[in-house]
Amino acid sequence: MSTRLVVETREIDPVEDLLAYADPAVPLAWLRRGDGIVAVGSGTVAEIRVPPGEDVARSAIIASAWQELVRDAEIDDPLGLPGTGLIAFGALTFDEDSSADSVLLVPSTVIGRHRGRSWLTRIRSSDSDASHVADPQTYGPHWAGTVGPGAQSPQGYQDSVRGALSRIADGELSKVVLARDLTGSIPAGSDLRRLVRALSSGYPDTWAFAVDGLIGASPETLVTVQNRTVTARVLAGTIGRGPDADADTVASAHLASSTKDLDEHEYAVQSVLASLRPHTRVLAASEQPFLLKLPNLFHLATDVEGELAEGESSLDLIGALHPTAAVAGTPTPAAIAAIRELEPFDRGRYAGPVGWVDASGNGEWAIALRCAQFTAGAEDIAVTAYAGAGIVAGSDPESELLETRVKFRPLVDALA
Repeated sequence: MSTRLVVETREIDPVEDLLAYADPAVPLAWLRRGDGIVAVGSGTVAEIRVPPGEDVARSAIIASAWQELVRDAEIDDPLGLPGTGLIAFGALTFDEDSSADSVLLVPSTVIGRHRGRSWLTRIRSSDSDASHVADPQTYGPHWAGTVGPGAQSPQGYQDSVRGALSRIADGELSKVVLARDLTGSIPAGSDLRRLVRALSSGYPDTWAFAVDGLIGASPETLVTVQNRTVTARVLAGTIGRGPDADADTVASAHLASSTKDLDEHEYAVQSVLASLRPHTRVLAASEQPFLLKLPNLFHLATDVEGELAEGESSLDLIGALHPTAAVAGTPTPAAIAAIRELEPFDRGRYAGPVGWVDASGNGEWAIALRCAQFTAGAEDIAVTAYAGAGIVAGSDPESELLETRVKFRPLVDALA
């Protein structure tokens, strides 16, 4: 890749609504509690897109191409905040065999905010002029979309869970995460920023993202790197919240004492620790999981922290971590094989890494959960949404189906 990039970041007056600057049809955004980064308009100056069929892991190809792009870049960034300077948005497939592309996109203009400070970053090739900064755009009309059962019906999902339980009983694996899909459409020309905004405001503690048509709000951080400090949050073990405070107390107590959910969570934590150790100097995890409360459910959660080894970046870490036991299973190769056989669809980028990286290797990466892929057609925009549940010994097919319904709720509500 011969493109030499010239990057300039400057502080600007505070910006309240970052999404107003995004492209309505193909927003590129990463938001949490109002902070984050958004591409202004749809212009990109570089694109690293990796299709299936490569002999090397796609994350490794992307990491190498990004290093090459960064190596010759001329970067003027006096702020040094998370998301300033040269950055790229990324979304990678869950499975190396997926027919979808893994992608890293470098926007021509980025607007961002972090703890009350706002900035504008212009990125251009050395042989071109800086792009014009588009004004914020008024949101388009409200729209509604409908989704229904996709390739995996509710009954089919329960049958797949029974198939997974049989494999667990036979000793092939300890855990496998099985997903199902919902498909539908929304009107052509819909302003997709409305969906991002609804998810971001309705679920402020999640990472709201829009990358190459993949839009969602993930509660699960895959890994964050800032100033060489590595942090990750592991979520595994879920229960829906009750209709009132008393029911909430009963639900949270049940989750906190559930042997099945605690075992599932421990599998996920150990998987993350084993993957991170070769890439970190110091690594520690909290001894006991805590309860993470979201508007519609409780998760068991554990935080992990370490120090990044010399020469590594967040892209190296997502290659090492993905797929975690939280979204694949244990042992991973057997779980991936089971997913390929028991799920009648290609996950695409669902449950894959989504986030951003900068020139120093810093970045924030989540697991693409509570999400849908949007694909523009001639007459409408096709929507495919996904949700899954972890299957371990003792799982009940009907209960796991209900768990996926709870996880679909944020996106289905926002679509409606």
